[in-house]
Amino acid sequence: MDRFRFVTVPFTREINIEHRFQAEFIESEIKSLTEIVEARQSAVIVAPAGTGKSLVLRALRGTLPEARYRVIYLKLASLSVRDMCRQIAVGLGLPAAGHFPSLVKHLEEKFRAGYETQGLRQVLLFDDAHEMRPEAIRLVRLLTNYDMDSKLVVSIILCGQGPLKQKILSSEMEDIRQRLNHCSELRLLTCEETKAYIEHRVRIAGAAKSPFSVDAIQALFEITHGNMRALDKMATASLKAADAAGRGAVSASDVASARSGQWM
Repeated sequence: MDRFRFVTVPFTREINIEHRFQAEFIESEIKSLTEIVEARQSAVIVAPAGTGKSLVLRALRGTLPEARYRVIYLKLASLSVRDMCRQIAVGLGLPAAGHFPSLVKHLEEKFRAGYETQGLRQVLLFDDAHEMRPEAIRLVRLLTNYDMDSKLVVSIILCGQGPLKQKILSSEMEDIRQRLNHCSELRLLTCEETKAYIEHRVRIAGAAKSPFSVDAIQALFEITHGNMRALDKMATASLKAADAAGRGAVSASDVASARSGQWM
């Protein structure tokens, strides 16, 4: 902290959403999802771990006014459809007891009542949706079918890693695909975006000047391939390596030294 003149811990995951790195492709995705939710439609996002999926969901939640939207964030493992309905019920403040048909009915009634009496649009954000069982993913059809499919009262956003795309593209998921009005994939950062990302994270941590040399940034990109979570981890380890050596700047050799002590 002292050697590199940081005011707060750099490259931490505890970052306010307004301080996020606003790469053009990420901001475009947030805008598209906001439009989907405003239209009361549903979507799926697929991306490798560490590429900003949760960041996108957090930013989306921040753009939706609380007076008009009720957003439920769910990060679920491989649950049965009944247990998943129970988790959704808990998020809505409903009793979680009962068999599957009654749980679905209570959820539908809650969604309908929120929309018709309070003007609230319900939004369910499913993070790590690649771990959901196929029968749980099919809840999209059940929970978005109102008045013989004539009303849209809830939006569902599925967000997960590569296996989620494989599940959605399977032949038995055709009815689900028809209900997903937006399907997208997030990518890794380019080399130029990696440089901008590192400089951004250094700046919001309070340092007036980046301690990373051009060669260090290139080395970080080559090791992490532009994965933001991996960048945070390697940049932190590289700062520690430079500090241990008594240097006020991070070189490519510091990155190499940090790499030897990491599992990547």
